Amino acid sequence: MPTTKKESILFGTMMCFGMVLFMSVYNLFLNGLIGELSVGEMLIEGAIGFMIALLLDLFLVGPAAKKVAFMLPYDKSKKVYVILAISFCMVVGMVLFMSLYGLGTALLTNGGMTGSMITSYFSIVIKNFIVAFPLQLLIMGPIVRFLFVKIVKAKNSMRVA
Repeated sequence: MPTTKKESILFGTMMCFGMVLFMSVYNLFLNGLIGELSVGEMLIEGAIGFMIALLLDLFLVGPAAKKVAFMLPYDKSKKVYVILAISFCMVVGMVLFMSLYGLGTALLTNGGMTGSMITSYFSIVIKNFIVAFPLQLLIMGPIVRFLFVKIVKAKNSMRVA
């Protein structure tokens, strides 16, 4: 999809925004915080989560996911397989890191925990992966690719012509 560094940053920003938006709402709902937090608090939490996710995507998880995805044994001549491999690796990496962020946020806001931190972390990871993988593959991925081609690629092709 993206062919330049600028396009990669824009694509990553669009994908992160959509994923963080939906996953934040999901986690707020899951933890019963929709009515508890003010709109301002939710916006601040969302903005912080977005910034962390974007930094992870651009500098850590994104490059590592692409490297791992291209090391996997599959037919790389088929674009759909490449997209699926990168998406899978991205979701795994982002869920692992953003679940740590969620656990840290919960510890800071709620104070203590009722169970083991490791058990809580893996519970969060599983709950997030169950939603993040289909969200990325079936909803956000296609929407962002469509918008990226329509807006960014169309704009760039008009500049060239």
